[in-house]
Amino acid sequence: MAEDVRPRASWDEYFMSIAQVVATRSTCPRKYVGAVLVRNRTILSTGYNGSIRGMPHCSDVGHMMEDGHCVATIHAEANAIIQAARNGVMIEGATNYVTASPCWNCFKQLANSGVTRICFGEFYRDERIFEIAKQIGIELTHVPLPGVTLPKLPNQGPG
Repeated sequence: MAEDVRPRASWDEYFMSIAQVVATRSTCPRKYVGAVLVRNRTILSTGYNGSIRGMPHCSDVGHMMEDGHCVATIHAEANAIIQAARNGVMIEGATNYVTASPCWNCFKQLANSGVTRICFGEFYRDERIFEIAKQIGIELTHVPLPGVTLPKLPNQGPG
């Protein structure tokens, strides 16, 4: 008698699931974001929203707000790039799996670091990335978040 076999996750689902788990390390409760840099189905680096090394976390001391945004944290994508650099890991040709589409600054950093594909779980804020990605040959792919349970965000209000 055959056993019921659950469907195997695709590679995109697998790495996006890992990005969701990475997001649970975020220290700014305004937005939990995780990023995973992958090449040839191998994880190169991970990153999440967090404070500058050695500085207190938003979750401990509150936010540094400017124009409705917390500017105390370094974004997940930037932290993944930085972590790779600190460890001497080349990310040219990598795919970035990120739980929310990159902001404009993170998109520029991913592009200049040689990332060739960005898979995002939910759209976040900046439409410019779609047109520029087409112009410079970066593939943008929506990969629905696979359902890893994350802590509930507090009410963020408008903006």
